[in-house]
Amino acid sequence: MKPIWVVDDDQSIRFVLEKALAREQFAVRSFTSPREVVKALDAGEAPQVLVSDIRMPGGSGIELLAEVKGRHAGLPVIIMTAYSDLDSAVSAFQGGAFEYLPKPFDVNKAVELIRRAVDESLREEVADAGQVEMPEMLGQASAMQDLFRAIGRLSQSHVTVLITGESGTGKELVARALHKHSPRAAGPFVAINTAAIPKDLLESELFGHERGAFTGAQSMRRGRFEQADGGTLFLDEIGDMPFDLQTRLLRVLSDGQFYRVGGHQPLKSNVRVIAATHQNLEERVRQGVFREDLFHRLNVIRLRLPPLRERRDDIPMLTRFFLAKSARELGVEPKRITDAALALLASFDFPGNVRQLENLCHWLTVMAPAQVVEPKDLPPELQAERAGAAAAPHSIAASATAASAAAPEAAAPRAAEVLTPSPWLTDLERDARARLEAGDPEVWKALTDQFEASLIRTALELTRGRRIEAALKLGIGRNTITRKIQELKL
Repeated sequence: MKPIWVVDDDQSIRFVLEKALAREQFAVRSFTSPREVVKALDAGEAPQVLVSDIRMPGGSGIELLAEVKGRHAGLPVIIMTAYSDLDSAVSAFQGGAFEYLPKPFDVNKAVELIRRAVDESLREEVADAGQVEMPEMLGQASAMQDLFRAIGRLSQSHVTVLITGESGTGKELVARALHKHSPRAAGPFVAINTAAIPKDLLESELFGHERGAFTGAQSMRRGRFEQADGGTLFLDEIGDMPFDLQTRLLRVLSDGQFYRVGGHQPLKSNVRVIAATHQNLEERVRQGVFREDLFHRLNVIRLRLPPLRERRDDIPMLTRFFLAKSARELGVEPKRITDAALALLASFDFPGNVRQLENLCHWLTVMAPAQVVEPKDLPPELQAERAGAAAAPHSIAASATAASAAAPEAAAPRAAEVLTPSPWLTDLERDARARLEAGDPEVWKALTDQFEASLIRTALELTRGRRIEAALKLGIGRNTITRKIQELKL
C-alpha cells in the first residue's frame, strides 16, 4: 500500500499524525507546503490518502485539492483547518474532498477518518481493476443472452430496475452495465450495500448529515444520493433495509426530494436508482418487513440473474477466463484445464455461484501442482462430489489443512478432523485452564474474541479484504462479519 501524505506547515500537527499513524502500521510521508507535494506528483509519486491543511505559506489546501483531483480523481483527500467557516467547508466539498477535519481534532478520530479514507481508496482500486479486466459480463447460456438483450433494451431508459438473484451471481456487474450503457454513463456510479452498514449509520450514509446532527458529526457530509447526482445509485441487498428507512427512500423515489440528517433545507435528487436483492421481496412484504408501496416503486423492471447451476454451459468459458485473470494478477503463466476436469466442474452445483468459481480458479492457479489441471488436482469437495460420497478418511486428513486454508468455499466438518484433536485445541484448553484457575471473570469473552478475530483475519487475508467473500468462506452472514469487525476493532 502507498503511504499517506500529510501536508501542514505546523510541525506539531505533522509529528502527532506521523506517530499516531505509525502506531496503526501506516506508512507516512510529511510535507510542509503544497509546492513540495506538486514536485512529488510531478516525479510520478502518489499517496494512498492525502491529508492537507487549508491555509499554508506558498499555497492553499483548496488549490492543492484541485491539483490532486486533476491528476488522481479517485484519491481521497481530507482537508484540515483551524478556520471552521462555512466557505472553507463548502469549497472543500465542492472540490471533491473526502472529508473536512476542523482543528483542534481528536487524534483517535482523525486516525479513524484516515482509515476510512484508506478503505475507500482500496475499494476504488479494486473496482477500477475489475472494470479494466472484466468490462462486460460473460455468458452464452440462453438465460444470460436474454439478460443481455434486456440491458440493450434499457440502454436509453432512466427507469428504476430491480435485480434479483442469489449471492455471487454478479448483480453489481449488471447494475454497472446498465449504468455504462445508459444516458447517464458520464455521471457517477455509486454503490452501497444496505446490509453491510449498521442501521444507525445507514440513514447518514444515504442522505448525508449536517454538522452537529448527532454526536461525532463535526462537519457536514454529503450522502450517497448527493454523490450520485446526475448518475446512478446502486442499492445492494435492498431487502435488508430497515423498515423506517424504507419510508424515506420511498419519498425520494416519489418526489425526488430529501433532507440531510439534521437538515431543514430540502435537496433535489437527480439519480437513477437500481436496487438488488437475493431475497424474495414478495415474501418479505407478506411478512410485514418490507413496504409494499416501496416494492412496487422499485419493481418497475425486474431482471433475474440465473444461478450458475442453471447455466452450466458457461462454466468452461468462465473457468478459462478466471484462470487467465488469476494468472495475470499473480504474474504467472496461465494454467490449462483438461476436458475431464471441466466436465467435473460443470457437474458441481456451485452454491456460491460465479464468485465461488472465480475463487476456485484462483486456488487452482496457486495450488495445482502441474501446468495442466486434471480432475485429481481439483479441491477435495469436488472430488467428493465426483465420488458421490465423502472422501476416504486418510485422504481427507492429508488434505484438510490445505483445503481449509485455500479452498474457495469452506468444506463441511469431516469425521477425521472431529475425532483427532488438533494441537490448537490443546493450547486452548491449557490457556482456558490457566485463566479459570486465576479467577479471570472474562474467560469466555476473551477466548471467544481471540478465536473469532483469528478466523475473520484469515478469511480476509485469503479474500484480499473482500468482506462478503470472507463471510461466504466462513459460513456466516455478511451482516455478522461487518458487526464482528466493528466489535473486535479489526
